[in-house]
Amino acid sequence: MIPSGYIDLHTHGGGRYDTRTDDASSILKMAEYHGAAGTAAILPTIYPGPVDEMRRNMAAVREAIGIQENHGMQGRHTSARILGAHLEGPFLNPGRRGALDAGSLVKPSVRVLKSLITGYEDVIKIITVAPELPGALRVIRSCSDAGIRVNMGHSDATYEQALRGKAAGAGGITHIFNGMRPFHHREPGLAGLGLLDEELYIEVIADGVHLHPQALALIFGSKRLDRIILVSDSVKGGRKGRPVFNDRAILAGSGITLSDSRAVLRGIGVPEAEIAEAASDNPARYLGLKPA
Repeated sequence: MIPSGYIDLHTHGGGRYDTRTDDASSILKMAEYHGAAGTAAILPTIYPGPVDEMRRNMAAVREAIGIQENHGMQGRHTSARILGAHLEGPFLNPGRRGALDAGSLVKPSVRVLKSLITGYEDVIKIITVAPELPGALRVIRSCSDAGIRVNMGHSDATYEQALRGKAAGAGGITHIFNGMRPFHHREPGLAGLGLLDEELYIEVIADGVHLHPQALALIFGSKRLDRIILVSDSVKGGRKGRPVFNDRAILAGSGITLSDSRAVLRGIGVPEAEIAEAASDNPARYLGLKPA
């Protein structure tokens, strides 16, 4: 069944809860938080960490999905439907980690991948990988073969390296412009490929801080509309509608929901129909919930 409404494919948490947990009730509380703000479905997004820890986080997501399926979706608020998990790592470039823990990142290998995903192939819907790292293309191919969608992100990839990632099976880009090599007129990098490619989907954090409002206008004015996916990248403890910075003054996520994105985009003149497509139709299509 295709959820009717906004679908957030990249959220680490909300309120007092996040995915750093082995407790399904925390994942369900995340779903209530987003559901109360009008989001219909979410992919709880798991931080990079030791394999055993990430698997415990995935187990909590799986249990929460089962509870929703077996006991219905009504709590104190209407809950967002939990569709699976998005793994943001651990095969990311330490030089583009942003606020992520460098010690939790590992070199891409099929051996580590198998130890991470075995038994959770039905839960994992997206994994973010830096395509330029040695071994990354083999990991991307293995994920694609397993039916897991691959985003490229937290990456220092050149344009050519990003093209090779796409050729290996990557279909999207995690929070474009954030956590990647800056666009340069002589080296467009991953961001340039994301804007120009007709097939790649791109995540967009529309809080007005992760991306300047005019960068948002550039994206909506130049990128193929049916390949733009609005995400919150929300984290535990974020103040409503505000970005979150860590103790190194580095952006660490947001306190927005997709409804807050709507207000930001309307403020720069993006039509309501385009916002709805980017928040609803496009994420559903990327997950294969709607025919392409």
